Amino acid sequence: MTCHDRNKRIRRASTVALGTVTAALLTLIPWSGTAVAHGSVVDPASRNYGCWQRWGDDFQNPAMAQEDPMCWQAWQDNPNAMWNWNGLYRNGSAGNFEAVVPDGQLCSGGRTEGGRYNSLDTVGAWQTTDVTDNFTVKLYDQASHGADYFKVYVTRQGFDPATQSLGWDDLQLVATTGSYAPSQNYEIPVSTSGLSGRHVVYTIWQASHMDQTYFLCSDVDFG
Repeated sequence: MTCHDRNKRIRRASTVALGTVTAALLTLIPWSGTAVAHGSVVDPASRNYGCWQRWGDDFQNPAMAQEDPMCWQAWQDNPNAMWNWNGLYRNGSAGNFEAVVPDGQLCSGGRTEGGRYNSLDTVGAWQTTDVTDNFTVKLYDQASHGADYFKVYVTRQGFDPATQSLGWDDLQLVATTGSYAPSQNYEIPVSTSGLSGRHVVYTIWQASHMDQTYFLCSDVDFG
């Protein structure tokens, strides 16, 4: 290899590395405007929001593989699922959710194109949030889209999210709301009974600004 070729290769590698660092830094800058700002369930945290919250400033730490293996596989699969924790939505569902989101793809909202959110459907022991029979789903809406309604489901007793893929028949509807005026913070009270152990809370948020629907999996543990 000539000296010229070696210098050219070094410059190319430096450019790629700089681009990667720049992209990572840009994700840390708060969004503005409605074009890129959306939202997610922050308590109990959705899968990708929880991974971003716990590891967003330390996402290359190899300790994640042992401490938080489900997040580790998600970061390795596609970091954009976490950097874009607020963008897991579909347009134009027309309320026909079971038709556009297949069984086994509920946590990715059926967003399998490009593989961005596929890792969220991975079966395993995702970290959980402790809840009681009566709890509150809290959602952060960066763009203040508002909501036509929310639907909150919880998996049926006996379903094991650590070993079973999530399908529509595994869910029971526990809360349906009316509309919410545009804001950045929404709370949905949920009342359940007879549930124990690990479950998935599945929140559907129908935004008001257009036919835009968010599909959000949160892992919980009923004490």
